[in-house]
Amino acid sequence: MEINLSDLIKRTDMNLKFAPLALCLYLLCACSTPKNITYFQDSDSVENELALKKGIKYQPRICGGDLLTITVSAVDPSAVAPFNLPAVSYAKQTQQEFNGTHDITASQALQSYTVDSEGYINFPVLGKIKLGGLAKQEASELLKERIASFVSDPIVNIQIVNFKITVLGEVTKPGTYPVNSDRVSLLDAIGLANDLTIYGNRKNVLLVRDSDGKKEMIRFDLTKSDMFDSPYFYLQQNDVVYVEANNARKKNANYSQAEQFNVTIASAIISSISVISGVIIAVTR
Repeated sequence: MEINLSDLIKRTDMNLKFAPLALCLYLLCACSTPKNITYFQDSDSVENELALKKGIKYQPRICGGDLLTITVSAVDPSAVAPFNLPAVSYAKQTQQEFNGTHDITASQALQSYTVDSEGYINFPVLGKIKLGGLAKQEASELLKERIASFVSDPIVNIQIVNFKITVLGEVTKPGTYPVNSDRVSLLDAIGLANDLTIYGNRKNVLLVRDSDGKKEMIRFDLTKSDMFDSPYFYLQQNDVVYVEANNARKKNANYSQAEQFNVTIASAIISSISVISGVIIAVTR
């Protein structure tokens, strides 16, 4: 069987033209990005527009481990003085990020009450009283009713000062975030973490909540707007939000040495063909 050297050279040149393109397509497919990265993809449907207008009643509940500040006021400040523990001073250390120096400043904070594991606090004059399991408004009304036996028309204000949430997984800035407001949604938590990365699985976001010593696990699909109807859309203190990695991230994480070796071999073969082709062309000329 005769081999036509001229035809061989033409075929080799033709293969060399398409080889770089084939390699690029292979690499692009291996590193392709996920398609489902848009939130609320069904938000234009009539059903979901109606659902968004219904609204959600949200009342955070006081639970064990909460740190509360409770202030009582009335027309006569001296009458409610026994119910307000004196403010305490403490030193606060702040770091100056730009010059590397440290400043010590003094500030004041109201005395706080720690809710024990059974939901009780020790309150001045009233003694041990259970607030665990109550919404803030319910707890305020309870204290107001008890204090009314001593003071006319008292006003009670309760704040949860150690309200925090944790965001983990495929987000830009995972971590634990203190929240000044006790009304924080799942989207607020994602915003605090600077949004999901391109590798975050928007169809499988996990919420972990400690409820009376038991763990609740709820999953959200951020591509659907029915998440707004969930009773878990607004977060409780100490909730943990975990964003799972999508298939693209898992594929990259599990990218085996064999696949890397294949890419290396493909590059080597193309380089070899190029060299051999150059030698053949040089010899024939």
